[in-house]
Amino acid sequence: MKKYMNFIPLFLLAGMLTSCEAVETIFKAGMWWGIIVVVGIVALVLWLLSRGKN
Repeated sequence: MKKYMNFIPLFLLAGMLTSCEAVETIFKAGMWWGIIVVVGIVALVLWLLSRGKN
């Protein structure tokens, strides 16, 4: 049961912001702002993954 507790926040976050809502928000904010946010998130994920391997 304890190992599943780590996934609960992930599922809650995924449930609150579905992919359609995310795309809608990006287009409301503007294309360039959306591109900057997506590139930033991808860079953050890659950085976290590279730190985890060390």
